[in-house]
Amino acid sequence: MAESELATRLAVFLTEDDRAGHRSLYEALLKLAREQGVAGATVWRGVEGFGPAGVVRTSRFPDAASGLPIMLEIIDSAEKVDDFLDSLERLAPGTFVTRERVTFSRCPKQV
Repeated sequence: MAESELATRLAVFLTEDDRAGHRSLYEALLKLAREQGVAGATVWRGVEGFGPAGVVRTSRFPDAASGLPIMLEIIDSAEKVDDFLDSLERLAPGTFVTRERVTFSRCPKQV
């Protein structure tokens, strides 16, 4: 059985339209996470969603499919996540995030 470890999972909620200069905000944040040595990060594209303004963004209508939901998920130690959050606040203040303690394990390799 694999050993379990404690970590922190950070979910950063964005849209495809969010920018950091001339590039997508999610791309800039993913690059930042890698530069800061975060253990792992994944960008998820949503097919439909809405935020505080209540505007539904959907892929059901290809002509209107702009600004679809994007979520950047990061898992690492609480300290690494704190460091990343400090950088996130400087780059994109007001961004909605969730943070939770998680237990993770690696499945044993099959021989």
